[in-house]
Amino acid sequence: MEKQTDKMNEQTIMNNQTETKEIKTNQETADSAAALPNAEGSGGSRDEKNFMELYEESLKSIEEGGLVTGVIVHVDKEFILVDIGYKSEGLIPIHEFLDPQGNVTARIGDKVDVYLERREDDEGKIILSKEKAAKMRVWDDIKAIYERNGTIKGKIVSRVKGGLSVDIGIKAFLPGSQISLKPVRDFDSLINTEHEFKILKYNKRRSNIVLSRRAILETDRASQREKTLIALEEGEVLNGTVKNITEYGIFIDLGGIDGLLHITDMSWGRVGHPSELYKVGDEITVKILHYDREKERVSLGLKQLKTDPWLNAEQQYAIGTKLVGRVVSLADYGAFIEVEEGIEGLVHVSEMSWARKIRHPSQIVKVDDEVEAVVLSIDAANKRISLGMKQVEPNPWDIIGDKYPVGTIIEGRIKNITDFGLFIGIDEGIDGLVHISDISWTKRIKHPSEVYKKGQEVQAMVLNIDKANERFSLGIKQLAPDPWEAVPVKYKPGTRVTGMVTNITDFGIFVELEEGIEGLIHVSETSKEKGANPLSRFNVDDVIEAKVINVSSKDRKIGLSIKKLEESEEKEIYQSYLDGHNTATSNLGELLIREMREKAASAEQSETEPVQGNQEEESNNHTDETQS
Repeated sequence: MEKQTDKMNEQTIMNNQTETKEIKTNQETADSAAALPNAEGSGGSRDEKNFMELYEESLKSIEEGGLVTGVIVHVDKEFILVDIGYKSEGLIPIHEFLDPQGNVTARIGDKVDVYLERREDDEGKIILSKEKAAKMRVWDDIKAIYERNGTIKGKIVSRVKGGLSVDIGIKAFLPGSQISLKPVRDFDSLINTEHEFKILKYNKRRSNIVLSRRAILETDRASQREKTLIALEEGEVLNGTVKNITEYGIFIDLGGIDGLLHITDMSWGRVGHPSELYKVGDEITVKILHYDREKERVSLGLKQLKTDPWLNAEQQYAIGTKLVGRVVSLADYGAFIEVEEGIEGLVHVSEMSWARKIRHPSQIVKVDDEVEAVVLSIDAANKRISLGMKQVEPNPWDIIGDKYPVGTIIEGRIKNITDFGLFIGIDEGIDGLVHISDISWTKRIKHPSEVYKKGQEVQAMVLNIDKANERFSLGIKQLAPDPWEAVPVKYKPGTRVTGMVTNITDFGIFVELEEGIEGLIHVSETSKEKGANPLSRFNVDDVIEAKVINVSSKDRKIGLSIKKLEESEEKEIYQSYLDGHNTATSNLGELLIREMREKAASAEQSETEPVQGNQEEESNNHTDETQS
């Protein structure tokens, strides 16, 4: 089927060529006849011969490899017929007339430049090419542009080794070094972009063309530079383009000359890196701060286009003013708050919370947070503002005393246990301390964890509130009476007591009289006997007796003595002995008197003299006995 179709197409084309040829021959004959004068006989033959010579001469001018202009006379599915003034029409493949969307752009009657590839093939056809004609025209244009040092427009179509391929009608090469004034890293970003180029060199025989875009840019830059240098003056405001960005600033192309916009002159506020504000290629308006004509160095400023915000800071941010700012950075000692562009204040960690102990500002805020604060002080000359966050709310320590007067019993959870006491949560952000000495009246506690655990609910009594130092003192032992208040009455000096030995030291013995009440027997009060070690006869847990010799409820001390107890016992024994001896002597006298009376009564019955003598003798004897 395809062969049949091709044959039909070829037959159609041949028929069209024949018809066109006949029409053309007739037209040429008629035109020639009209042009020649009337003649008869041999004269007519000579004119016909001249006509044929002219026709042959015209055919000689159409040579293979040349450019001619023709007219489209027929559009077929595969070929375009073009009349180039030859004895037959030329053929051009239809694909040379297709646009990117596949549409045929040829129209009957259109003029077109063509390249004559072959004047006649085996079938007598003339083979033409529109594309090759275009390329030959391009080479002519390239030669003309190169000779007059002009520019040509082209489209970058692809990336090749060492540079880019550019379509200027034919493929040309753009080296990477000739793309721009500075090295280009991303070649792909330029693909499908159109630019003006300069022709550095070309070779038609090798189909080699080298272009340059940099040469055009350098020429433009030099021209702009001359104009810019004339206009540069300190204080002038100019527009420029960001050319390069470094960590210390931005280089601005002012038009053939670069200026440096230092990071410190970009904003009255904080700038971490210039790339935070601008990127390469951005348009920017700057002010010329300094221009060194000899070195051609230009210093630029951006913030100088605005008024320094610190000039009116003292009036705008008076002490006590409430404001809202953004956290821009954190330090160990506080947070920096941007109040407005160019004005930052410091909130010290001690000014962040009334109650919480802040070790680092990150416990409260983070960068970019918006916070409320109060101006505490301002020093516009040194550009410093001190801010406070906690001052936005009332100080809880101002009202805590009214809420929990001294003597109030509170209940809370143990939040922390340390060597020196317990911290109990009272209100949000306020903890009270129960010192280890205020846990028990009587128990000796080495560490609070012996008695309590973290998280345990306990009751305590408010002992003291120090607003200035923000300290809240609590006591647990104060919930019960102090047993030492009754000690001076219960254990008066001279009282005999019994207790258990709890500890033996170099200086004496501690004796527990009751739970939490201990007395000390000094080593000098252990015994009257002088020996090597008077304490050696005692052991812990021994139950011993002693005598109270002194009491101090203030110092919570009771002095005991075994020696005094022993001395007291000896005195009692001796006194008891004396009391018994006196009693015996008295009974004997009474017996003697009674006996004497009995004898005197019986003597009355005898003689008077002898009786009296005996009485005196008895009396003396009694006296002697009594004396004895």
